[in-house]
This record gives sequence, C-alpha cells and structure tokens, in this order.
Amino acid sequence: MLKSVLHKAETRGSANHGWLQSKHTFSFANYHHPERMHFGVLRVLNDDYVAPGMGFGKHPHDNMEIISIPLEGDLEHQDSMGNTSVIKNGDVQIMSAGTGITHSEYNNSKTEAVKFLQIWVFPNQRNVTPRYQQISLNKADRINKFQQIISPSPEDEGLWMHQNAWFYLGDLSIGSTQNYQIKGQVQVADFMLSERDGLGLWDFETISFVATTDTQLLLMEVPLEL
Repeated sequence: MLKSVLHKAETRGSANHGWLQSKHTFSFANYHHPERMHFGVLRVLNDDYVAPGMGFGKHPHDNMEIISIPLEGDLEHQDSMGNTSVIKNGDVQIMSAGTGITHSEYNNSKTEAVKFLQIWVFPNQRNVTPRYQQISLNKADRINKFQQIISPSPEDEGLWMHQNAWFYLGDLSIGSTQNYQIKGQVQVADFMLSERDGLGLWDFETISFVATTDTQLLLMEVPLEL
C-alpha cells in the first residue's frame, strides 16, 4: 500500500543570518525536529539564499554525497582537491566527500542574490577517494519529461554518486501528465503540491504527475534503508 509523508513549504525549519537565509526540510544546524531527520538516505534538503558578495568560508565534510543545484545567480566553488568553478542556473554539481574535503561557496555577484538547493545523501561506501563533478544541462531536455541529472553509474546520463539513487528535473507545462516507475510495489496516488513543498512516497510501482500550472519539479529516488 502506498505510504507518504508531506512537508508543506511553510512547515520547514528556517535560519536567517542576514546574508544567508535557509529553509530546512530535515533537521539541520540549529533546527531539530525528531520526526524530520532524513528520508531514507536523503539527509539534507536545504533551500538557500545567499546575499551578493557573501558566502560560506572553507569548511570540512566527509562521507557524504553533496549536490548543489543553482536556481538563480552564480555560485563560486573552491575545494581542497584544487577545483575552482562557478555554477549557475542550468548546472548541477556533486562532491563525494569520502575521506574528507574542505570547500567554500560564495555568491559570485556583487549585485544579484544566489538561490540554490543543497542536498546531502548518505553514501553506500565509506571513506572513498574524494571527487568533484559538474555538468551544464540542456533545459530543453526536461520540457514535459524527466531529465536524469544523477544516477549510480559513471556510464549513465548526467552525474553519478556513491548511492543507488536517481535524480531528475522536469519542466511540466500546464495539463502535462508524466509517469515515473520505480522498483516498488503497489500503485499510485495524486497529491496537490505548491511551491517548495516536499512529498515522500514509498511502497508503490508507478506515480503520475499532473501539472495544474506550469511547474518545475525535482524528483529524487533514494533507498529507504541506511
């Protein structure tokens, strides 16, 4: 039987540091909710706003797959692996922190804010060699369909991570219906979602997405067992 958990946008945790405004779907930093610790291996889903010229100084990570998806503006990245890059809307970045890395993230503009999603996924292998990947996507490839952006395989489309997980982006026009099939069990259900809502579903085989307005969607299929 289909099971679900719905996190409406307004129920998320929040942090306002002036230069940084962040919404947390799951417990993060000073926000703690015992019933919102993770969804399977999906540990962090942060919706971040960074003021012009500001950002996160160098800080460490280990044994985590870290994904950044810019929604507006340009985000400058530097890390201890020697990577320096700017990611912008249309790009996706992933780091396997593995045995340990440090990195920084700054708004590359002095006049425009950056909005981006930061996502953390528990890996299925610990202490791997740290690595970095970045890709620029063709937005036309997600119009009224799902564009794969991350998978478990280096040979597959998009980026890859150390986890049996698949991420997709979709731009669905009003009236468009798209189906997604997973290796699950029973059947489907329809939920009405608004901007920045999060919906977790499990124990199903196929789910339908019907766009009642023009909609941008991030779809993540992740294992439920840590």
